[in-house]
Amino acid sequence: MLIERTDKNEITIKVSSSVDSFGLQRLIDYAKYLESTAKSKAKQSDIDKLADEVNSSWWTKNKKRFEK
Repeated sequence: MLIERTDKNEITIKVSSSVDSFGLQRLIDYAKYLESTAKSKAKQSDIDKLADEVNSSWWTKNKKRFEK
């Protein structure tokens, strides 16, 4: 594995092709999350509230698909 910081404010990571692609994709997704939320000023309580609202709304719209 080789990790390099470039002069373009980027980090390059090179890994062997034998690395598990599923695990690598999870790492990439986490890195994207870190990049997306780096400047966020949201509080965890606000995020939790929004997640609850989204889940509740989704369930209201989709529960008929799962009930017998």
